[in-house]
Amino acid sequence: MSENKDPHLTGNAVEDVKFVYDFTEGNKDLKDLLGGKGANLAEMTNLGLPVPPGFTITTEACKVYLDSGEAPAALRDEVSAHLDALERRMGKKLGQADDPLLVSVRSGAKFSMPGMMDTVLNIGLSDASVKGLAKQAGDERFAWDSYRRLIQMFGKTVLDVDGDLFEDALEAAKAAKKVEVDTELEAADLKKLVTTFKKIVKKEAGRDFPQDPRAQMDLAIRAVFDSWNTERAKLYRRQERIPHDLGTAVNVCSMVFGNLGPDSGTGVAFTRDPASGQQGVYGDYLQNAQGEDVVAGIRNTVPLAELERIDKKSYDQLMQIMETLENHYLDLCDIEFTIERGTLWMLQTRVGKRTAGAAFRIATQLVDQGLIDEAEALQRVTGAQLAQLMFPRFDEDAKVRQLGRGIAASPGAAVGKAVFDSYTAIKWSRSGEKVILIRRETNPDDLDGMIAAEGILTSRGGKTSHAAVVARGMGKTCVCGAEELEVDTKRRCLTAPGGVVVEEGDLVSIDGSSGKVYLGEVPVVPSPVVEYFEGRMHAGADDADELVEAVHRIMAFADRKRRLRVRANADNAEDALRARRFGAQGIGLCRTEHMFLGDRRELVERLILADSQAEREESLAQLLPLQKRDFVELFEAMDGLPVTVRLLDPPLHEFLPDITELSVRVALAESRKDPHENDLRLLQAVHRLHEQNPMLGLRGVRLGLVIPGLFTMQVRAIAEAAAERRAAKGDPRAEIMIPLVGTVQELEIVREEADQVIAEVQAATGTELRLAIGTMIELPRAALTAGQIAEAAEFFSFGTNDLTQTVWGFSRDDVEASFFTAYLEKGIFGVSPFETIDQDGVGSLVRSAVKAGRETRPDLKLGVCGEHGGDPESVHFFHEVGLDYVSCSPFRIPVARLEAGRAASSSRGSDHR
Repeated sequence: MSENKDPHLTGNAVEDVKFVYDFTEGNKDLKDLLGGKGANLAEMTNLGLPVPPGFTITTEACKVYLDSGEAPAALRDEVSAHLDALERRMGKKLGQADDPLLVSVRSGAKFSMPGMMDTVLNIGLSDASVKGLAKQAGDERFAWDSYRRLIQMFGKTVLDVDGDLFEDALEAAKAAKKVEVDTELEAADLKKLVTTFKKIVKKEAGRDFPQDPRAQMDLAIRAVFDSWNTERAKLYRRQERIPHDLGTAVNVCSMVFGNLGPDSGTGVAFTRDPASGQQGVYGDYLQNAQGEDVVAGIRNTVPLAELERIDKKSYDQLMQIMETLENHYLDLCDIEFTIERGTLWMLQTRVGKRTAGAAFRIATQLVDQGLIDEAEALQRVTGAQLAQLMFPRFDEDAKVRQLGRGIAASPGAAVGKAVFDSYTAIKWSRSGEKVILIRRETNPDDLDGMIAAEGILTSRGGKTSHAAVVARGMGKTCVCGAEELEVDTKRRCLTAPGGVVVEEGDLVSIDGSSGKVYLGEVPVVPSPVVEYFEGRMHAGADDADELVEAVHRIMAFADRKRRLRVRANADNAEDALRARRFGAQGIGLCRTEHMFLGDRRELVERLILADSQAEREESLAQLLPLQKRDFVELFEAMDGLPVTVRLLDPPLHEFLPDITELSVRVALAESRKDPHENDLRLLQAVHRLHEQNPMLGLRGVRLGLVIPGLFTMQVRAIAEAAAERRAAKGDPRAEIMIPLVGTVQELEIVREEADQVIAEVQAATGTELRLAIGTMIELPRAALTAGQIAEAAEFFSFGTNDLTQTVWGFSRDDVEASFFTAYLEKGIFGVSPFETIDQDGVGSLVRSAVKAGRETRPDLKLGVCGEHGGDPESVHFFHEVGLDYVSCSPFRIPVARLEAGRAASSSRGSDHR
């Protein structure tokens, strides 16, 4: 073995830890240690499938390297021992001159990160061994093609050479030979290309391409470790919410070759269509190619079904293996394979990424096949996927101008301005533009542009290309392999058949469900799933498709499993009725300040600025019937279901004129010597009530205590509306919520006044009213003194928006645009605490308030009405801490229902009450 030890593979020893596992030693349950790829290679080996021998370096070794800058000292010896065993098994040594063993070095994290990290194939080739490979294979062209691939991948991945330099040299070689594809280059051409590639490495990396095979392997292992922390990998993890501390495993696998001629090839297969979920033969195959060629989309593939004609023996064997894997994993499997001169080899399998529609269809198919139960079916789909299915689709009846058609790689309807590089996509997106990223093919460096774009369009590649796989994982609309569209990234334009040219900035529309590409903006219509939730389409009806039926069944599973009830945030009858159609079980937040906009604002303005009791009472008298009418309509819409009405809680400035505008008005009037007395009075009052920080000022319960009669007017309107609905044989179930309480004394004062008003209405109407009175917990002090507050409250509703602001000490409106992006990029936030609840901080207060509140009042009803009530991850947390319900906007109700069912059926979803 070589004595050329790479310094990065020697370091402080980590005692008693095994860092390397043979493929025969692992299994699919060791993903934390062996990564997804390594665990599944081991599992396929255990199943007796044809896997090339190899070994896996664990994620623990990677973590040591990332923490210290050096791999554990024991790693080199362990790698040597496993390499020796591999060489004995294969009957040849790594890089042996006359008959070389070649290996691939591939990354493999616990969670799939397609294209984000590094791979190097054909390690072990050198100026000496390339000749031995040519002799053993009986194919000189194959040997030099493999060598140029190694130098290209090694140069880009390990030595950080600009990959375009190699691509440009390859294009120049094809142009000189007057050929279109690399397979048409002959051995002599490829030999020259190797020389060119080595010169590029020497110039750009400042060193020769290493001829020592062990040095190649050690450097490649280090490069895979380093690739965990590349910018694109960190960006992908932030996007997919994958923890940053997992590290990646490294898989060292003996090479099998798909580039040995027409009886060889490489492919990617799915046991079901990852775009639609339909059962059948799906995937791509490329003759005379190595694996990266398929994923990179550099040559257009043929459909997997074509393999039956090309090599029926391998095709039949692959079909049998695919059935074995799906029945073993009980899910859609994504498979990579190589055929070497008629012999099939399995290089990878994993539970495949799929579109949202495919996820729902596959989950119900597997239930029908008896492979999984309803609880497991719920774990196979997510609220985020359901939300994707609720996005609009293109109107099929609209007049359109079709530019071309490609492969429907990831469904959806996307419209935007054409851009031809990631930098422009990001720049325009940040300026508020919607863009479609158009490329010949994408690569991992395009990730940030793909995230910024509404959709992705490529002229090369199939359903398993980088663009397709990443887009499906992100839920982005994608059309791939639109060959008839000529993409010129240098001139920043696209040319369609007939000579139609799309310049950068022109609007285009892409349909990821049909693969069609249109010029201009195509109008959209509601999705069938939204039509189903609205009640305009019924599962099982003639016009309902399989997707609607699948969604209907999954939602029924969720509703049967869930403990959490789901309410809506709704302020008017129209929103309430829609929420009810979407499955809401009540209203968890009716914001009464939204009822005082428009013409009514002047009445509130008068109330706030009133100088006398008489003025105040006059304003309240005018507001009372308006409020009562609002509540009658709301109670009628939600008849028989609870309606939680939050008493007025605006920052005061929202109901006062703008101080600058009013000052200008008064100054102009004074210059004309015609000042308006009311404006002068108003300006003085606005100055008197002006607040430096309105969010923390005179609002909520404070406003109700300072402005006599305000809250009692609202309580009277609620009580009278409830009495009117009872008289009409309705079933109103009103709950009165006091906002921004920080101490029990505030709540007691308001409650005493409310109880008195309710008693007066009962006496006047002869109607018995049972109106629950509770509070919104949105201040840290309220959460910390929840046990005391529960003495006067029949329910708590956690206002997690304000609770997040007050716990973190920042104003959402001010900070989201200023430093949130930097915090996300630096990893301080994995996700905005306004999107998903901060479990360690805000969540800790919620948890302790639940415990203290129920200790005081065991029958205390608990809910949440902040935006987190519709966030999938937050719903799981609220289930875990024992809330009774979540409340969210009407459109998010189906997502909350689904996630509540998933929480109840998951292992961590046990009832903690």
